[in-house]
Amino acid sequence: MDPGEEPERFLAEAVRVDRRITAIWLTHAHFDHILGVAAIRAATGAPIHLHAGDRGLYDQLAQQGAWLGLRATAPPAPDAELVHGQRLRVGRIEFGVRHVPGHSPGHVCFVAPGAVLSGDVLFEGSIGRTDLPGGDFATLIASIRRELFSLPDATIVYPGHGAPTTIGRERASNPFLKGAVGPSRPA
Repeated sequence: MDPGEEPERFLAEAVRVDRRITAIWLTHAHFDHILGVAAIRAATGAPIHLHAGDRGLYDQLAQQGAWLGLRATAPPAPDAELVHGQRLRVGRIEFGVRHVPGHSPGHVCFVAPGAVLSGDVLFEGSIGRTDLPGGDFATLIASIRRELFSLPDATIVYPGHGAPTTIGRERASNPFLKGAVGPSRPA
C-alpha cells in the first residue's frame, strides 16, 4: 500500500517476511504516497489500484514534484479502479474499501476486522491536510464521521504517517473532530 519515497524498503520487507507483492493499493495520489509506484511495479509486475477521483492527481506526479522542487516522472497507468464497498484480500484477511474524500477527491481507506489503514485521513490528534489541490475541510470531516466513526471504538487506525491510534481515542479527543479546530494545515 502507498509505495512512497522509499520503494526499496517495501521490496526489502517483502523479502524479509518471505512474501510476494501482488498488488499496489493506493489510498490517494499525493506525491509522497505514489513516488515509488513505478519502482514497485517494475520489480514485481503488481497491478496498481487507485480510486478514479484521484486519477487527475496521479497523472500529475511530475507537477506535484515540481511544487516541492523534486523531479519525478509519470507513473504507470493504474490497472484497476478502487470503488467504495469493494472487497479485497491479502491472504485470509479481507479489506473493505471506503471512499473518504476531503484530503483528496479519491482518497480511500482499507478496513479489516479491528483495523483501518487510513492513509492521510485520520491521525493521532489530527486529520489530513485540506489546503492542497482537491482538499476540502467540510468534506473531510463529514467523510471521517460517516466512514470511520461508524467503526467500533477499539478499531486500530494505522495512518500514512505517525503512530497508530484508535477510533475511540480520536472520537473522544481529536480537536478537529470535536469542533475545536478549523481547517487543517498539518504536515
